[in-house]
Amino acid sequence: MDRLGYTAMSAASRSMMSLQVQANNLANVNTPGFRADLEAAESAAVAGYGYDSRHLAVVRDNGVDMRPGTAMATGRSLDVAIQGDGLLAVEVDGGGEAYTRHGSLQVDADMRLTVNGRPVLGENGPIMLPEYDSVSIGSDGVITVVPRGDFVIVEAGRIKLVDEPASNLVKRPDGLLATRNGEPAQDNDEVVLVSGHLESSNVSAIEQLVSTMSLNRLFEAQVKMMKAAEDLSTAGNRMIRGG
Repeated sequence: MDRLGYTAMSAASRSMMSLQVQANNLANVNTPGFRADLEAAESAAVAGYGYDSRHLAVVRDNGVDMRPGTAMATGRSLDVAIQGDGLLAVEVDGGGEAYTRHGSLQVDADMRLTVNGRPVLGENGPIMLPEYDSVSIGSDGVITVVPRGDFVIVEAGRIKLVDEPASNLVKRPDGLLATRNGEPAQDNDEVVLVSGHLESSNVSAIEQLVSTMSLNRLFEAQVKMMKAAEDLSTAGNRMIRGG
């Protein structure tokens, strides 16, 4: 009966972890550029003498769903969506870099180009813009501006664009993506930007809701199985005691 209990407990724990992943995906269904989390687990033997036949489901690194979302027209010159595969590079604490598909770019008080407060990286580090009257971003990530009070278009930098396979990416606690080995990804000249657009989240609310309902039913069944294991164990103890 204890084996049945272990099986039911492991399954219920796995269902709870899956529900957490689904809930996080649903919470970000309207976050531009959000990539859905993919849950993954594997079987692991319970450590300790006498537990050779007991196994639990343990979470391993969850993958990232890199399917593209829908491009939405905004008309804003600093909004960019990635056409097909690719990622924007941003600077993170400590001087490292991470990656995102969130293309709502902003210019901070120091004239740095940022995404959610993080500097956007170019070929030579964070991109700094001069005071400008107009700005545009090309499909290759090149940023051109008309300096304030001038009429000559000048190049202000080029956004670092990369294209890493999903298997080589992990999601950081802050929601940004990073390479598994922590090394900076190489520039990729084939990544194409679409100016004046933002990419929606690739989360399907209907799929997540259906999956959540299914997981809730599974969890209820697993809790009932744990109760059944407890009842069987109690009945077995009574028989041994002769009560």
